[in-house]
Amino acid sequence: MHPDNFGVHFFCMICKEIIKYIEEWAPKEIAWQKDNVGLQIGKAERKLKNILLCLELTNEVIDDAIKKSCNFIISHHPLLFNPLKKIDLQNDKNSKLIERLIKKDITLYSVHTNFDFTKDGVSFELAKVLKLKNIDFLTRTKSMQYKLVVFVPSTFTEKVSDAIFEAGGGVIGEYNRCSFRTNGTGTFRGSASANPTVGEKERYEKLQEVRLEVIVDTWKLNRVLSALFKVHPYEEAAYDIYPLENPGNYGGGAIGELENFYSKVDFLKFISEQLKVKNFRYVESAKNKIKKVAVCGGAGSDLIQAAINAHADAYITSDIKYHSFHDAAGKILLIDGGHYETEIHSLNELKRKLLNYAGIKNSKIKVFKYNRSTNPVIFYNN
Repeated sequence: MHPDNFGVHFFCMICKEIIKYIEEWAPKEIAWQKDNVGLQIGKAERKLKNILLCLELTNEVIDDAIKKSCNFIISHHPLLFNPLKKIDLQNDKNSKLIERLIKKDITLYSVHTNFDFTKDGVSFELAKVLKLKNIDFLTRTKSMQYKLVVFVPSTFTEKVSDAIFEAGGGVIGEYNRCSFRTNGTGTFRGSASANPTVGEKERYEKLQEVRLEVIVDTWKLNRVLSALFKVHPYEEAAYDIYPLENPGNYGGGAIGELENFYSKVDFLKFISEQLKVKNFRYVESAKNKIKKVAVCGGAGSDLIQAAINAHADAYITSDIKYHSFHDAAGKILLIDGGHYETEIHSLNELKRKLLNYAGIKNSKIKVFKYNRSTNPVIFYNN
């Protein structure tokens, strides 16, 4: 912590605090199983100067980080995706990048498919760029949640529930601290070796209790249970854990509606303007008017059928194969807007969130977005 000239105290932060904040919003556990998200290079405990955001790491990105006194780079695409077999500092491009980061004391962190699958992530931001309204996930992930039921003496209900909520339990969509409570009677008889909080050993007891029910994400369960056990008054807390089949709070792609209908020609022009691209591939649809639109930033061919099933008039994604265009012809206006072009806008939301968090923490760190293109694809126009 240090004061400025006006006596306002600003707090120093470490990279780990930013990482924790990001992973509360976009948990690593929702990422594609084969992905490599999270810390890539460096130390999470590093004292933070400034942050630079980029889609992928290049030498030019590192140059910009050094110029702007950024010792924490957050990339969307992981530098370390495939296992390293060697670090060849003379011939291998990635090895040279790793060397520069280490020598310059820069920490590299990646938020990839977990950023794709979270609300206000890659696809939601793409939907906002296209000015869609009533945005929701195109598909929801399978449930990654449990129902936790714990039986608590009525006088301890608030203390136990607060501990569960603080540990991350009780979140349903846009709501937190969610629970259901039922009054009832608990019974027990402790053995001669027991040490009951209420009543006596080897005596049958009855007590007014509350059945407290909360939803818990799978990766938060152990943390929530630990918090529960610390404050629960009983020597042996009674609780149940039920796996759920509810749709999850995360998903793939996004879908929404334009404010007004577009003709196909006007919509294609609109896509060109909003994504700032002169060239893109598409296949015709039988529909003449466009209003309901699905999107998936980056490679989203696997969601084409989901967009059709959702009765979308158009679907914008990237990396679409030739035969996928054939399969979609006449069913939906399918547009390949480019991998870089459909993902780069997501850094705007990440920047807003990090600046807001730094403000809440009373920190003077700056968050920059790399303002040059890292897109290796070049179009030839005759």
